[in-house]
Amino acid sequence: MFINRNALQQLFAMTEHRFNNSYIIAISFISALGGYLFGFDFAVISGALPFLRTTFGLTPWWEGFLTGSLALGCIVGCLIAGALADRYGRRPGLMTAAVIFALSSVGMAFSNSLTDFIAMRFAAGIGVGMASMLSPMYIAEISPAAVRGRNVAINQLTIVIGILITNLVNYLLADNGPDAWRWMFGLGAVPSLFFLLGVIWLPESPRWLMQVNQNEKAIRVLSKIGNPNFAEHTVVDIKRSLQGALQSTGASVWSAGMRKAIIPGILLAVFQQFCGINVVFNYTSTIFESVGANLNQQLFETVSIGVVNLVFTIIAMWQVDKLGRKPLMLAGAAGLSVIYIVLALLLKNQAAAGLLSVFVLIAIALYATSLAPVTWVLIAEIFPNHIRARATTIAVVALWAAYFVLVFTFPILAQQLGAYGPFYMYAGICVLGFLFVRTRITETKGKTLEEISGGFH
Repeated sequence: MFINRNALQQLFAMTEHRFNNSYIIAISFISALGGYLFGFDFAVISGALPFLRTTFGLTPWWEGFLTGSLALGCIVGCLIAGALADRYGRRPGLMTAAVIFALSSVGMAFSNSLTDFIAMRFAAGIGVGMASMLSPMYIAEISPAAVRGRNVAINQLTIVIGILITNLVNYLLADNGPDAWRWMFGLGAVPSLFFLLGVIWLPESPRWLMQVNQNEKAIRVLSKIGNPNFAEHTVVDIKRSLQGALQSTGASVWSAGMRKAIIPGILLAVFQQFCGINVVFNYTSTIFESVGANLNQQLFETVSIGVVNLVFTIIAMWQVDKLGRKPLMLAGAAGLSVIYIVLALLLKNQAAAGLLSVFVLIAIALYATSLAPVTWVLIAEIFPNHIRARATTIAVVALWAAYFVLVFTFPILAQQLGAYGPFYMYAGICVLGFLFVRTRITETKGKTLEEISGGFH
């Protein structure tokens, strides 16, 4: 009988490692409150649009631009976050995001013109963009390999909690007159302040600390996360991954070795948006209005979507470290391609709102268990330590650019083709996404960040 010595060493190391799970989960949830802000501003527009159309007299072009202006701010926020994260650390970036978001929420609530509102929504996007990049990256860097997928998925959980709570608040505020939208946006300052207070308590990322030669601080953080054996092994792995690493410059990011990670990361980010599901989230009222649903029913559908989104995100957190990343992505892409065809046929034939709702909720369930959380997990873990902030910036900028294109074009396409027309296109994109994941994405379940990035040095 022969025993694989490397496998035996890995097994021995794993049995010797002990983790402070309550501490890990606590810091993961606090940093993931950035996801809550993402979910809030992502969802609030769906409930507010019926009021904003009346207040500002929106045309389809301006409706798309107003909705998408968040994404333009997110692009700027990602670029700022990448520079801050590399130079000053992950915590200062998260704190800055919280402050920007609080101020912009109040600014949107008090806007008296379309120009003012779009400017404030753009500013909110800067905060959302920073948080959307830094929160999952921070969680990935503080999490042991065995639970990293679950912990990064906590960020997606807080996003969907933000979406659900925001949809509920929108539903309850809808009867408060034509200025109800001001309360919808202004209440975003509350979670921003909680996030800011929480980030003050967080430790800095140990991987960033070692990257800037603050090894003693890194060891102290790792010793809080796990036992001395875990801290020792992690320090050795990080040092090995950083030895001889190029400085994080544009040239190093786009070098031949790094492109093996960068290009799949960008394509994953773009696919998560071009799959089309965020049209359902952002234009729920428009879609259900096209089949005759009244305002009350439109807002109720946003709540139903939020509930299903939350339930199936929890299922994804439970399965992402068991089933793995790739099977979930493949199932989501294949399932959405079929459901979109059904949705297009239902919308084209003016089906009852109740029947349409069933298939919308199935689409949300598929997305919540696959493309939504798993894309963020993969983006957070596939890049090497020494370029992670810059590479993550590039991928998340691509994601927000794709989101802008998606939400800007939908009202215009729906006006020209009918609400059903774009869904045929989204189905085709999901087929292409399935083929891409099947041929270009490798499984990362159970591997340390250093093991994943080893093939890119």
